[in-house]
Amino acid sequence: MIPTPQVLVLGSASPRRSDLLRRAGLDFRVLPADVDESFDPMFGAVSAACHLAERKARAVADLLPKPEGGPSQWILGGDTLVVLGPDFEVGGAPPTYLGKPNNEIEARAMLASLSETTHRVVTGVAVLRLAGAGESASLVCAAETTLVTMRRISEVEQQAYVDSGEWRGKAGGYAIQESADQFVSNLEGGGFDNVVGLPVDLALRLLEQTGFSTGRS
Repeated sequence: MIPTPQVLVLGSASPRRSDLLRRAGLDFRVLPADVDESFDPMFGAVSAACHLAERKARAVADLLPKPEGGPSQWILGGDTLVVLGPDFEVGGAPPTYLGKPNNEIEARAMLASLSETTHRVVTGVAVLRLAGAGESASLVCAAETTLVTMRRISEVEQQAYVDSGEWRGKAGGYAIQESADQFVSNLEGGGFDNVVGLPVDLALRLLEQTGFSTGRS
């Protein structure tokens, strides 16, 4: 029996997500979509991350030809939020969401705000299956949360990190997979890959849930 071909599309321009998927042994193409990443903070971090991941997956679907008569296509969308403070949804004070800094001033301010804190990194993962011949479309989404504790980061260290440029394009203004791991004293809950930008095991489980063969036993 000839196996049914699978088409996986990663709806993200992040080289970090691509690298994590490749390490998991998956073949895929990259097709990011330009989407509005604003959201209502009243959602709470988990709901917001899933909402944005789903929005990205649907935007990529609009760019693809419909798979009628052909194999199913799977779209993987992801969004990572760096959050200081508890959510509205658990009755706490308004959280602070740290996006991608626009300049060195913002990058240093973010690093200073993370010094001697425990913050959350929440990554939403959405898998959208576009139906092929005789198949059904489906959408699943879930999120993983990692608690990241950072030690005190001195002003000298803050400036040196900003000067390195590693903060560019990174939510929260730091890259744990590069030299920012020196500031991290503890991870709790989700894994290291979640902080990098894609909880791999969760992504694989969602793909399998929608009928994609990941090759895992």
